[in-house]
Amino acid sequence: MLPTDDAVIHVVDDDAAFRRSLVFLLESVGWRVASHASAEDFLATQAGSPDAPGCLVLDIRMPTMSGLELQERLRAGGALPPIVFITGHGDVELAVQAMKHGACDFLQKPFRDQALLDAVAAAVRRGAEDRSRHAQRDEAKARLARLSPRELEVARLVAQGLPNKLVARELDISEKTVHVHRQHVMDKAEVGSAAELARLMLRADPAALD
Repeated sequence: MLPTDDAVIHVVDDDAAFRRSLVFLLESVGWRVASHASAEDFLATQAGSPDAPGCLVLDIRMPTMSGLELQERLRAGGALPPIVFITGHGDVELAVQAMKHGACDFLQKPFRDQALLDAVAAAVRRGAEDRSRHAQRDEAKARLARLSPRELEVARLVAQGLPNKLVARELDISEKTVHVHRQHVMDKAEVGSAAELARLMLRADPAALD
């Protein structure tokens, strides 16, 4: 079973025969595939949207623009999709560098067909998980953006587990005022407890409660 029905696998390789063989293999198990003869061709199609489901199967060495250069171009532009690098003999060190910069996997030629299929499936799943986390983060940020600056101060202290009395002391306001702000926070952020509020704030920013 394919993990994402609308995923597109972009094969980027300057070797036409090898590229066709990869396309045939991926299509034979049901993937939608787009073929690109160069990194420039891939960029010209504007196929590198970070929100587009799928992944790149990318040759690490190509003329004009290498796979590593394409990865860096995409990373610098904030549009880095999951990448599975294809490497030749002696390219393992380059592949490790690519992994450090966010690639999902690398395969050294010659490799088994199943190894490629497994790597692609894992990369697509990783991309889907990343998009889900980003969507949850954006939704959490939107809910917290409804709060006034004072309500946000109260929210941070409440999320850290402080009772109203200590929140009031920390902010130099009355306990009654804290109670009012706290209720507004819960209503606007659509949460029912301090624990839910803490999870929401951490989802929006993992360092929010530091």
